[in-house]
Amino acid sequence: MKRKLGRSGINISALGMGCWAIGGPFWAGEEPLGWGEVNDEESIRGIHVALDRGVNFFDTANVYGAGHSEIVLGRALSGRRSDVVIATKFSATFDASTRQVTGDDASAEGIISACEESLRRLNTDYIDLYQFHNNSFPADEALPVRETLEKMVRAGKIRSYGWSTDYPDRADIFAQGANCTAIQLQLNVLDDNPEMIALCEKYDLAAINRGPLAMGLLTGKYTATTKASIDDVRGEKSPEWMKYFKDGLPNPTWLEKRDAIREILTSGGRTLTQGALAWLWARSEQTIPIPGFRTVKQVEENTEAMKFGPLTPEQMHEIAELS
Repeated sequence: MKRKLGRSGINISALGMGCWAIGGPFWAGEEPLGWGEVNDEESIRGIHVALDRGVNFFDTANVYGAGHSEIVLGRALSGRRSDVVIATKFSATFDASTRQVTGDDASAEGIISACEESLRRLNTDYIDLYQFHNNSFPADEALPVRETLEKMVRAGKIRSYGWSTDYPDRADIFAQGANCTAIQLQLNVLDDNPEMIALCEKYDLAAINRGPLAMGLLTGKYTATTKASIDDVRGEKSPEWMKYFKDGLPNPTWLEKRDAIREILTSGGRTLTQGALAWLWARSEQTIPIPGFRTVKQVEENTEAMKFGPLTPEQMHEIAELS
């Protein structure tokens, strides 16, 4: 399965690999922002399995693991750079030695410096998609950010850019830029995002789906009593925006929604995960889900979803009725 990376014309796999989890733990004070401990060699094996199964799109951010995700991805893609499309993000500042997030910097100097650091960690001389990683940055201050990114395209540092935001007014400002090609947005079968999908379709932007598996709820791994570890972004000290888990446990409201549609998602031999990805592909021609992973087994299950393809219109209608 292939899709276009928005209006850039860049061909990518319909499934991307989200590289947040493979960065390992990092924090804002005592608040965990990672997904717990990881094994770098397993992460690299997972990336290689994804490549072997036709995935060529990898999404990370400078802040994931306080730079560690980019380093691991750069190692895994050594010698394969021309085969892949790399998306990363900027805005957060951090201390790599303590793995603490220290703030945000959307100044022209800060963006250019962050890009140089990402290029170094990723061991590359260009980034295919460079994304603004500040969901609620004021819309009336976004134009200078966009203009800096346009200059970076002209300089050959990046090929295209986008914004990770769920606010249509913010996305609309970036969409006016010649080399904006993607918006990264929250979207899954439990949690639709119609306004943002409509905007991406209007401007022919890739709708890169973060949270495609609802932070793990759509893997089937979690029951009402499954507790996330204390260093996990879903754990007891999770950030305020973590709606799928509360006090380290899955949110019962979302579990109920999941269970109501489980039978449809798992029809035709799909796993729950594969059904959730199939819904996203059927939702819009613009969608590109980027499920995270920490193991080779997860990569295998995610990539197998491409063999099944999208849900049928009838299945989509049935899910809409139940939801």
